[in-house]
Amino acid sequence: MNGSELLDLWRGALWTAATIAGPFLIMSLVVGLSVAIIQAATQLQENVLSFVPKLLAVGLLMLAAGHWMLGELVRYERDAARAMVQVARQGRR
Repeated sequence: MNGSELLDLWRGALWTAATIAGPFLIMSLVVGLSVAIIQAATQLQENVLSFVPKLLAVGLLMLAAGHWMLGELVRYERDAARAMVQVARQGRR
């Protein structure tokens, strides 16, 4: 395995991590901003009111897109395992 193949594997790891984490971050941002606007409008400042909706939204996202996210992680793991096998074969030569 040369340097460019290793960089491709690393790039794939970063891209997979961003792809998996992105929907959670965006969902938390949208829900948090919405709750903050409601809290500012009603002048109700309670920390639990910002935490519980985020928790529910992330849970619903996990139910809706969990299968796809797991598929992405498995796809990357297969690519990484193939690369490890390739390195092991090159080491025997």
